[in-house]
Amino acid sequence: MVISKAIQEEVIQALIQRNGEVHRHRIEIGVRQVAARWHASDGSADDFHAFCRAHFYPREEQRELVFQRFLSKLESLFGNLHRIYRELHRELHVDTGPMLPIDSLFAGYDPFAHVQEDLFQTRLAFVALLNFPIYDLNTKNQDGINWSRRQWAEARLADYFRQRIPASVLQHRTATYTRADEYISKYNIHMDRLRVQGQPAGFPEGQKLISHWGLRDEIKALYAQPDGLPRQRLIYQIMNRILQQDIPEIVIDNPEVEWDPLANRVYRDGKPLPPPIPPEGNRRYQYLKSVFDAERGIDAHTPDTPSLIERRFLLDREIPEAEVERLITDVLSAPVLPSIARIIQQRLGRPLEPFDIWYVGLKPEPQIPEEDLDRQVRQQFPTVGAFQDKLVDILRRLGFSRDRAEYLAARICVEPARGAGHALGAEMRGDRAYLRTRVPGEGMNYKGFNTAMHELGHTVEQVLTLEEMDYYTLHGVPNTGFTEAFAFLFQSRDFEVLGISPETTHWMEWLAIHEMWSAFEIAGVALVDMRIWRWMYAHPSASPDDLKLAVLEIAREVWNQYFAPVLGVADQEILAIYSHIIDTGMYIPDYLLGHLIAYQIFHYMQDKDLAAEMERMCKLGRLTPQVWMHQAIGEPISADRLIQSATEAVRILQPSLE
Repeated sequence: MVISKAIQEEVIQALIQRNGEVHRHRIEIGVRQVAARWHASDGSADDFHAFCRAHFYPREEQRELVFQRFLSKLESLFGNLHRIYRELHRELHVDTGPMLPIDSLFAGYDPFAHVQEDLFQTRLAFVALLNFPIYDLNTKNQDGINWSRRQWAEARLADYFRQRIPASVLQHRTATYTRADEYISKYNIHMDRLRVQGQPAGFPEGQKLISHWGLRDEIKALYAQPDGLPRQRLIYQIMNRILQQDIPEIVIDNPEVEWDPLANRVYRDGKPLPPPIPPEGNRRYQYLKSVFDAERGIDAHTPDTPSLIERRFLLDREIPEAEVERLITDVLSAPVLPSIARIIQQRLGRPLEPFDIWYVGLKPEPQIPEEDLDRQVRQQFPTVGAFQDKLVDILRRLGFSRDRAEYLAARICVEPARGAGHALGAEMRGDRAYLRTRVPGEGMNYKGFNTAMHELGHTVEQVLTLEEMDYYTLHGVPNTGFTEAFAFLFQSRDFEVLGISPETTHWMEWLAIHEMWSAFEIAGVALVDMRIWRWMYAHPSASPDDLKLAVLEIAREVWNQYFAPVLGVADQEILAIYSHIIDTGMYIPDYLLGHLIAYQIFHYMQDKDLAAEMERMCKLGRLTPQVWMHQAIGEPISADRLIQSATEAVRILQPSLE
């Protein structure tokens, strides 16, 4: 520490003598916060003393002016830098045509990389730290229930400056994630080029699916087709080859060759390619290792949270790791799961297979072949522009008034995604949120529409939590699990938006069972993601080859502990197929949180207006998760609501299933 405890105490006493004993607590906190982040390059002990003397504001009217100045300047700074970031990533995120090599270089430039260090070097960060305290998570959860909105806004202002990480380290991390994201966004399988024993595998002409989302969603779609099982098994084999990395590198995103995934043979114009045909060769795990190494570079600069694991849970999610793991294991151990598995097996008329973790036949919606759904979607949304033009109508169908629907639609821009699809919100009022979804050349299909509905939930949340927020530092939601909750709510109403009514009795019961099975699947993936990061921190020098073996072993362990007893099949690795495991740094637990929060909100909204309640909830902003839940629906995040609903649903439905 550059500023010794003795000097800190000297400065504290001088400020108390100057400003009065009444300010002792604020002075002690502020001086120590600044001292903990003061580097030798920031100045001498005398410089430190002079700074604290000049910039501690004892009078509330002075502090108010400083606070408001930070709000307006940070919104302008972050908002405009975010617009630059969006433009630099445009070709990587949006399907603008073939990419140039230079596009990846532009995307690797991080306009935010130097912001934090610049704010410290200009001493603006120190002004905030001297006058506004940083609170730990326990204090926020225990005392924050009774805080005013202004107190929360001040706490979030101080949080901006909790860490001081060198710009070069941040830039390296950004470039690493960008390379991993590009790898994932280009990981397409040309399904019409698949062969089985020399014959076409039966997929539509021109069908190209991204791993893992597109492959998984095709498995889901094939449940509606009587002859879909062989193709589901073929896709499952593709996933296994991706995990094992024995997939031939030449077949990835390449329409010029044919591939037999079962025999793992490659052809060109029907003729076998001569060996050697190199496999991908652990590239998947090289990218995961590079992300880990980049985060390790951050660790040394965050002594209070010296690992990505701690940063993700204590700073990003603001839910302790043990609490999230308890939610995960509550779902995975739910006694109702074997009963749901028996219902699925009865419906399928066969023993369950590993990919049945994605079974969608429980969802209380008409079982319509995907080609029919594609046709309906193309009729209503033939282009990206058509989806944009009909945003108002879509939002009206979801319960928003015409005025509010027009207000929201004007602040959302729809674009064709290069990857699977995503939402990119704004960081300043007056900018727009961007909704990206895949749109094939022949027009939007059901997969793209379903993704678009998910991303619409994100973008509506992004608009509501920014444009009308009372304090800029409170804009957003507590963590990404909450925006996923709203996204899931919108996505679950895709048939309603298409004008298709669920012709199902016991609608609520079937929905509870469907949501329980979906939560079961993603809880397994979340636990795998968490255990992978624990393993990497326990083995920081491991090679990509070592990492591959560990990932697959972890996936098998989680499968055998929780899934094999339910599905009756052991030693499967499929839980590791999620692409976000590779390129997002332990994001998957947020999906599980999103499912649980979404169901709790859904249950709460049963006799309420979705649009009105969503607006009310979004205006709560970035409180901690448990405080947000308390103010939004009056209960903490829990798996109990979903498990109880699913258990009761099975009890009610059981007589009709026997």
